Amino acid sequence: MPFIERLVGRISLAALLESIRLGEEMTQREFAAKLGVSKSHLCDIEKGRKLVSPERAARFAKELGYSSDQFVRLALQDAIDRAGLRYTVQVTAA
Repeated sequence: MPFIERLVGRISLAALLESIRLGEEMTQREFAAKLGVSKSHLCDIEKGRKLVSPERAARFAKELGYSSDQFVRLALQDAIDRAGLRYTVQVTAA
């Protein structure tokens, strides 16, 4: 993710999830089922109306076969950005 962010700027978890869904050529309904959420909830996430908790971000990463550290980092960064705080989140495994 750091490489992509250097190219295009800060990315949100919403944008990442939508990119993965589109890359896999899945509908919102199919992708939501894979993640274990409703289609409307996924739509709210993708449109930035709802944030994803770090716990749910880790679960999404596992369901999609990705490492959870970047998903968790993006979920935390999204919450900080929404709060209007000017911080950058870094996540390392314990």
